[in-house]
Amino acid sequence: MTQRDHTHDPALHSWVESANAAGTDFPIQNLPFAAFSCHGATPHIGVGIGDAIIDVAAAAPLLQGLAAQAAQACAEPVLNPLMALGGEARRALRAALSHLLDARRTRQTLPLFPQRDVRLHTPVQIRGFTDFFASIDHASNAGRLFRPEQPLLPNYRYVPVAYNGRANSILCGADIERPRGQLRPPGQEAPAYEACQRLDYEVELGAYIGQPSARWQPVPVEQAWEHIFGFSLLNDWSARDMQSWEYQPLGPFLAKSFATSVAPWIVTPEALAPFRIPARVRSADEPAPLPHLHGAADQALGALDITMELQLRSEAMARQDIAPVTLSRGNTEDLYWTYAQMVAHHTSNGSTLDAGDLLGSGTVSGSLASSWGSLLELTHGGKEPIRLPNGETRSFLADGDEVILRGYCERPGCARIGFGECTARILPAREVRT
Repeated sequence: MTQRDHTHDPALHSWVESANAAGTDFPIQNLPFAAFSCHGATPHIGVGIGDAIIDVAAAAPLLQGLAAQAAQACAEPVLNPLMALGGEARRALRAALSHLLDARRTRQTLPLFPQRDVRLHTPVQIRGFTDFFASIDHASNAGRLFRPEQPLLPNYRYVPVAYNGRANSILCGADIERPRGQLRPPGQEAPAYEACQRLDYEVELGAYIGQPSARWQPVPVEQAWEHIFGFSLLNDWSARDMQSWEYQPLGPFLAKSFATSVAPWIVTPEALAPFRIPARVRSADEPAPLPHLHGAADQALGALDITMELQLRSEAMARQDIAPVTLSRGNTEDLYWTYAQMVAHHTSNGSTLDAGDLLGSGTVSGSLASSWGSLLELTHGGKEPIRLPNGETRSFLADGDEVILRGYCERPGCARIGFGECTARILPAREVRT
């Protein structure tokens, strides 16, 4: 388990002045990864510091040993080659960059670029995508709408429920076209092939797998974090009208497979060490996790204290120069299952996780309505529309809406770190070709 060290010292400052500004997402204590390019050149890997990004491979001559080897792997357009070197290389690179950026050192001639001048890309060649259902509050809220007679299924407290999505549905920095699919309009018995009318977002946290697992060798809970390369904001778009028609008996399909957005920035487990907290406490009448899903260290520090904030700005609000409105503010501390339990369960039947796999948390929601991470919950299935600052209302997303997901960690005695943004705008459905 990653321990706190000198790189987490809240008094640590950088000679990159913007990294010392209050409220910055990328202080020297963070150093998240991203894939970037300048002036149309081939993408390669950078590290965020303040409002700048470091060309890591170009900084390799300033480093030594394993850190230099890790930096050289960052010459590639995606993070997979760095992932292949393992967690020790990632940790060595982060520590070395922290040393170079320390304000107590002489300013280095590092290849720094303003973030406003670069283009950010999908940071990982994604091998597989699994989306979990780790929030018991979201599972209960959604269950009341889809299955009022049995909102929470009996297996939920025993098994981290998930579905396998499509890796090629993962988008970074792209707008979202309203999908078409089979749905059953109200009052009709037969379905129709139409544009989705109940388009929704889902506030999630994604975890990228770095170290692969071996076939027929389940990953123990206490070793699961060694397989996680880092974390990113994730928005799993959902066509709720398509979902309600198709999800039984085999779960989500076209209602989910059209698009999932990820942020360009990946925050490492090392940066999150000060924000590890105990797993959610189960009440006396809830079952304890089965042995393969239980570990003392994971129960003690297996959860994360990350605030997840969702904002929306309609097309009319943008024309009127009205700032985005915050619809919810939740926290990953409310998740019922830890990421170590998700990794352990994923491999418990002998299947493998590959470097570049992406695991989504499922919608992050808490017990309070202000923390609910989807419009499905906030509007009670569309029955109670929310009102925007300009008087518009929303039951579900409209064309032109901009959805902005942010995440950050704040605790007394720790430097604040952030995850950047995961942002996309809703485009109209395409016309059907005949």
